[in-house]
Amino acid sequence: MTDKSSTKKFAGTNSAAPSGDGRIEISNVTKIYDPGGVNVCAVSDCSFDIEAGEFCVVVGPSGCGKTTLLNAIAGFHSISDGEIRLDGDVLCSATKMAEPGADRMVVFQNGALFPWCTVLKNVMYGPSVQGRMTSHQARAAALDILRELGLSEIGDAYPNEISSGMRRRVEIARALINDPKALLLDEPFRALDALTKGVAQEFLLQAYDRMKKTVFFITHDLEEALFLGTKVVIMTTRPCRVRKMITVDLPRPRTYKVRSSKRYLELKREVFDAVHEEALKAFKAGERELA
Repeated sequence: MTDKSSTKKFAGTNSAAPSGDGRIEISNVTKIYDPGGVNVCAVSDCSFDIEAGEFCVVVGPSGCGKTTLLNAIAGFHSISDGEIRLDGDVLCSATKMAEPGADRMVVFQNGALFPWCTVLKNVMYGPSVQGRMTSHQARAAALDILRELGLSEIGDAYPNEISSGMRRRVEIARALINDPKALLLDEPFRALDALTKGVAQEFLLQAYDRMKKTVFFITHDLEEALFLGTKVVIMTTRPCRVRKMITVDLPRPRTYKVRSSKRYLELKREVFDAVHEEALKAFKAGERELA
């Protein structure tokens, strides 16, 4: 089975999101929270685009507003100003909150598999319970995607019977069965040890190379950002704005060996320098807040 035919196959099982779509435009977005009557500007006049099929990784200091942007795209909260578009259609604006949908699937930091369901039933759950597939269709699609992603041998296992890294892979499969336009990942590998994280990263790259979904990936791990992304967006300390965007011109398909390449090390220094400056600003701001 070729990558091209596999992509068509999964797209054909679900009409929620035609393959090839997924361009995200973030235009002059501002988000102001009001905890206890005190305005806190988390994001200020933030703008950047993610092309259809691009693997965009967003990095920046803790609390700078990265997850705020992801949540707005997913439809978990509103924005105060600006707008976010998906394939030209307004997802959210100052007067409209995005509706969560199967065209934007989220993989969170903390696991969300149902412990009482097998891997197969976890993967087929979404399209089945939402009525977009019959139970028979969802099962067939789940078997297909587990096979395509090399997970078919654990279909009958329960989440507590497989490793944490394997559970992360199953959650990605559970998102991809919906054939979303965009896959939104909020530090999905943060809790994994270094060896397991490396394997999980390679798994995600293999899935991306097969299905070419638009990916919005948040991480604090700068080496992870370079290894995975086609573009790295570096954010300022709060309020969140784009400080710098770096095109990651490393060859694909990627393996761990790319981490020792000259170009990888050049990009790593460029990213580290930019993020380090913002981290210092965040640290000093924290000291002022505590003073």
